[in-house]
Amino acid sequence: MSVDLVVIGLGYVGLPLVQGATRAGMSVVGLDVSQPVVDGLNAGTSHIDDLSDSDIAEILGSGFRATTDPAVLAEADTAVICVPTPLSEDGGPDLTAVMSAVEMCADSLHHGQLIVLESTTYPGTTDEIVLPLLESDGMRAGEDFFLAFSPERIDPGNARYGIRETPKVVGGMTPACGERALELYSLVSQDVHVVSSPDSAEMAKIIENTYRAVNIALVNEMAIL
Repeated sequence: MSVDLVVIGLGYVGLPLVQGATRAGMSVVGLDVSQPVVDGLNAGTSHIDDLSDSDIAEILGSGFRATTDPAVLAEADTAVICVPTPLSEDGGPDLTAVMSAVEMCADSLHHGQLIVLESTTYPGTTDEIVLPLLESDGMRAGEDFFLAFSPERIDPGNARYGIRETPKVVGGMTPACGERALELYSLVSQDVHVVSSPDSAEMAKIIENTYRAVNIALVNEMAIL
């Protein structure tokens, strides 16, 4: 059975995307490595603050299910990677979970499938790490499958700006990839901006995080003064 969307990583980023996609009428499956998370969601229990148990019940009522089995990727028209990128010991992002998710996608990659990375990372990740893994069996982005980066912009605890109200940035590996990603995110966000490349979208996220961190640090310093 075909699935419109598989969301890989069912945390504070992945679950709001699941909610937005199911509300848009898409058939969605969630993929996570944590069996307790999967069992809890299938039982109607939320593990993040932004979604209540009633929200999970609504999602389940739309046909959503969670699984730890990556075989579901073979059924998906689109896979969106929303896994964490914690800091590594050297201070950069730890891409272990990203690479694991991409390898799972590569194992099930099929013609016409769209793969999107949302995990926060440095400029060049999609082009230098994700693309080679997906093209390792000879398929080509923009021709055989589609690849894009669209940074997550979830603001946990913000009741006013959810996934639909928050502008989304999308960078496709090719113009065709950007168009496919635009089609996807236009279903869940009312304001989608397509930029020239995944690098540009990755840089947009770095700028946003830097701006936010600098302003928080400034206010903290003023509070101390």
